[in-house]
Amino acid sequence: MALAGEVGELVAEFQWLTPEDSRSLDAETFARVRSPLADVTACPIRLVDLPDVDLVELANAELDESERRYDPDLFRGVARKAPPLTS
Repeated sequence: MALAGEVGELVAEFQWLTPEDSRSLDAETFARVRSPLADVTACPIRLVDLPDVDLVELANAELDESERRYDPDLFRGVARKAPPLTS
């Protein structure tokens, strides 16, 4: 829940920026996003405190599944969800 709140704060700062503006923040905007950005980074890392949670293993498994679901030739530049995997 904390992560969702922090992501909301971060999104609120970026939602009206152009992609170019979001890559070169002015000092005032950067000052506003520093804290929520740090919290968005820290929240998932705190999950390491849970027993049997390996974030690197989870991330790699997710990347492997995405690679199986999203054929680059079919999905590059397309914003649509892939169908569920069939074994």
